Parts: sequence; structure tokens; C-alpha cells
Amino acid sequence: MNDRMIGRVKRVNGPVIEVMGITDAEMFEMVRVGKDNLIGELIKLETDGAVIQVYEDTTGIAPLDPVYGAGMQLSVELGPGMVGTIYDGIQRPLEAIREISEIYIKRGITIPSLNREKKWHFAPSVKQGEHISGGMALGAVRETENVLHKILVPPSDKGILESVVPEGDYTVEDVIAVLKTDAPQQKDLFLMHRWPIRVQRPTQRRLPLDVPLITGQRVIDTLFPVAKGGTVSIPGAFGTGKTMTQQAVAKWCDADIIVYIGCGERGNEITDVLTEFPKLIDPRSGRSLMERTILIANTSNMPVSAREASIYTGITMAEYFRDQGYHVAVMADSTSRWAEALRELSGRMEEMPAEEGFPAYLPTKIAEFYERAGSMETLNGDCGSVTIIGAVSPPGGDFSEPVTQHTKRFIRCFWALDRNLANARHYPAISWLDSYSEYLNDMASWWEQEVSPEWLADRTEIMELLHKEVRLQQVVKLVGPDALPDTQRFILEVCTLFKNAFLQQNAYDKIDMFSVVQKQVKMLHIIVTYWKRGYEAIKNGAVLIKLRKMKVYRDIVKMKFSIPNDNLSGLDKIEARLERSMDQLEALYA
Repeated sequence: MNDRMIGRVKRVNGPVIEVMGITDAEMFEMVRVGKDNLIGELIKLETDGAVIQVYEDTTGIAPLDPVYGAGMQLSVELGPGMVGTIYDGIQRPLEAIREISEIYIKRGITIPSLNREKKWHFAPSVKQGEHISGGMALGAVRETENVLHKILVPPSDKGILESVVPEGDYTVEDVIAVLKTDAPQQKDLFLMHRWPIRVQRPTQRRLPLDVPLITGQRVIDTLFPVAKGGTVSIPGAFGTGKTMTQQAVAKWCDADIIVYIGCGERGNEITDVLTEFPKLIDPRSGRSLMERTILIANTSNMPVSAREASIYTGITMAEYFRDQGYHVAVMADSTSRWAEALRELSGRMEEMPAEEGFPAYLPTKIAEFYERAGSMETLNGDCGSVTIIGAVSPPGGDFSEPVTQHTKRFIRCFWALDRNLANARHYPAISWLDSYSEYLNDMASWWEQEVSPEWLADRTEIMELLHKEVRLQQVVKLVGPDALPDTQRFILEVCTLFKNAFLQQNAYDKIDMFSVVQKQVKMLHIIVTYWKRGYEAIKNGAVLIKLRKMKVYRDIVKMKFSIPNDNLSGLDKIEARLERSMDQLEALYA
């Protein structure tokens, strides 16, 4: 801590503290308050005073208590040791705190975010005399079996490399290189560096979003896919499965790094994440999922201002791994709790409220957060991405409330959760009527080249059927299904089959919990073929009951459970049997 005193406490209003006699301070500077050295951030400068938001309980802080400035903005430490660690909203390691603290986190506790004693095996990739610039890799550290951690030059640094250490074991505080810059003094480089959480890390340029983030969830990948570097919102009422959906995506998606931010959620939900994630096995490597995961636990009983900072902490870590060339998925659960923290802090600062009490700058804050997603060409020429998947918890499931509505303005993929589906135990409870993805056309060429040229046409066909079914269901409620002709009853039949055999997915079944894209496309094509051939047969005189009694129909219903991902020839056999059965049926009415 820098012992430079910059002022004294004037007034305490919960986590918001007014300071008088401010000297030599800057906006967003990290500060320490009182004898307990509570961590805070300077968020407003006035003529002879300032406003600070404190990230800890301010009980006991009194007027005239000293305020100390750290001389830098609120920052995170970026270096080896982040992966597999559980942090709070301002990057304090909770497991290390538990060893020296009681049931609750002690106020003013200071523990380095990265382990200062652990040694990492560093292999340099640069030589003395080379000209290096921000974002270049000095070398690498094997952090986990799955993550080769590149040691990057801080983005703002450049110069001639005066010296670099030989390959060996070093702590994050050991000098591994010395840089000669334009300034008179030399710059020491370490395995770690700091970066302000509210400042977006620079890149060379944005890249097109044309490669999907494969999640293994059929309703997502097939109907509403998201691109790597894209933005998603998951709004839903209490109990509709927001956390469960995010956990499923975190486990099965093909991102290299997962950053899971529990922002203001209930303690029992965060506990489930903290206890389950270490037990989950990464399907790609067969090792613990924690070896590619960073958890930020900021529960609802933690200080509200730390909740506001937590998503910036998480997104900054994600950008750091993106700069190493990794594809990172950020799970923010939930941004509604973050927005509520903004509302409380705004109220304590006596700012003019906008709709439903939220601050007028809420849309700007939401836009700034989602703007940090994207697929980027990094400063060293690598390509990496940050995909943001943010849950929204609208009160009572009302999607017209401000957080949901403003979020929809800045995201391109919307997975709306439906309470009726959740009550019917249909999971994932993503509504096929209210959800959408604006990445379809951008990614169509990838699906055609890598998976199947029929994907977009089949998806369009089934979505049209689902919308027709809604209109038919309104008629059924009035006159009953028997009043409909067989062609329309067959639409209801196919949509029910699609919902049960395709959209509904069992997270506890070893085969059905995850579907490779090749299996998804084949399953979809079988159902669409059943629809097209069956519709033609009905128009030629076949009766609906004959279609239901075909033996292959039962195979279609069970195919998600019976055909494993590594043996998709079974789906080809089902499709061949379907074609033969339809040929035989049409021959009867020829």
C-alpha cells in the first residue's frame, strides 16, 4: 500500500464515502480508507472533495479518518496461477483467505491475487537485443495440462530487450527481462503485470464473427447459434434454468478458457458452482474442468460495490487470455444483479434516477461491457476471442423491464427462457418463439463447409413449422384437434416429435447430455425428411395413424439416447429405414 494520504473522510453513506481536503488524486484511483485499510475506488472528483465507493463493509468508518491513495487505478494481476482459482469481485483469492480468516472475510484483508511463493518453469522465446512491443510473448509457462500460458509484454511497453533470464523456475515477482525504453530508466518485466479493470485491452483489429461457439446443446447450436466473439443474453424468471444453462454451456462449449462470474447470486447457487465445477470432467481432455476455468464468486451478501466491479474483473481476465490467442467464454450470472448494484450506488450518490430507479447511464454501462466481446487480431498477430453470455433476471419474468430491453440493444443473440417449458420439465427451457440469433447468415458458410450444406434449409423448414404450430394450437383450443385435417394435424405431430426428440435434452444422460454438430444435423435432417415425405404421403391419401405406427417412428423418438456421438452410422441407418418405410407407404396409395 502507498502511504500517501490524499484526504479525510467527511461523510459515510453505506459503501459511498465523501472525502474532503483531496490532494493529488485521480479518477478511478484505488484507495485505502481508515485504520482497517478498506479497499475502495475514487469515482467522483469535486472542487475540494471526492466520492469513493468502498468494496467492503464500512461499519466503524468515521469522519476525519484518513484516506490513502495507491497511485494507480483499481487493477487485476495477470499472470500464471489464475486458472483454477476462485476469486471474489476484486480478485482476492478466496481459498487463500479462508486459510487465514474466519467464517466471513475479514475487513481490510490483503492477500496477493497470484501466489508469490510458487515457482513456474519459464521458457523464453526472445533474445537479448530484440526490439519488442506491447502484446509480444516473452516466453511461456505450462500453467495446466491444457493451458500454455504466454508471458506477454504489457500493452503500453516497448523498447530494446537489455536482458532475459535463461530457462528455469521463477516466481511471479522475479525479474525475467529488462527493457530499455525511451525513458531514462529501464523497465523490469515479470511473469505478471497489472491492468486497470475498466480499461479495455488494446488489439490490432476486429475480425468477422463467422465461426460458431459449439455448445453441444441442440436448441442452441442448431436453432440459435452464437459466434466465437459474440454476445448473448439469457433472460428468464426465477427457476427457469439460467444458471443451469450457463453451466451446461461452460462444461461443453469448445472455448479454451471459461471465466464464470457469479455476480450477486444467492450463496447456495454459487456454492453449487464452486462444489460441482472441480468435479466436472472436461470432455475434450478428460481432466478436471477447473484446469481451464476461472471462478469469480461475488454473492448477494457481499458488499454491493464489489458486485459492480466483479464483471469488469472477469472481462479483463478474459481479454488477457484472448491476447494469448485463446478463445474465452465469459458467463456473467447475472447482469441484473450488477445493474441493481449500479442503482443502489447511484441512489446513494443522489443522482437523478431514470426508469425504475436505474441511473440514466445504465444503457452506456451495458454497452461498454458487451463492447468488450469480439474476435480480435491481437497486438502480436494471434487471433483470439471473448464471447459474453450474460444472464438477466427480470422481476416476474417481465422482459419489458429496463435491463432486458437495454441489453437487447447491444447483443446479437437472445436465448429467452420460458417459464411454461421449465414447469413442464423441458430443458433447456429456451423458447423457440421468443429467441433469435443474428449470426445465422454470418456462420452459414461454416456450417455448409464443415458440417452439412443442408443445415440452413432444414433449420428454416423446422422453424416455419414451429410458427405454424402456434397458430394451429389456437384453433385446437377452440374446436379440438379432431376438427383439423390430417395435413394440419401432422404439423402438430411433427412439432411434438421435434420438441421431444430434438430440443429437449437430458443433462444426466451420458449420451444425450452433449451432441456433436454432426449428430445434430443428421437428427434434424431425419425429422425434416419425416415431415416432407409424410406430408406428401398424406396428400396422396395416406392416413396419419399409418405414419405413427411405422416402426422407424419409435427409432426416431429414441435416437438422441440410442446413438452415441462417436458412432453416427446408426443415424444413417435410421434415415435409410425411414426412406424405405415411406416408399412402402406411398406404394399402398399409388
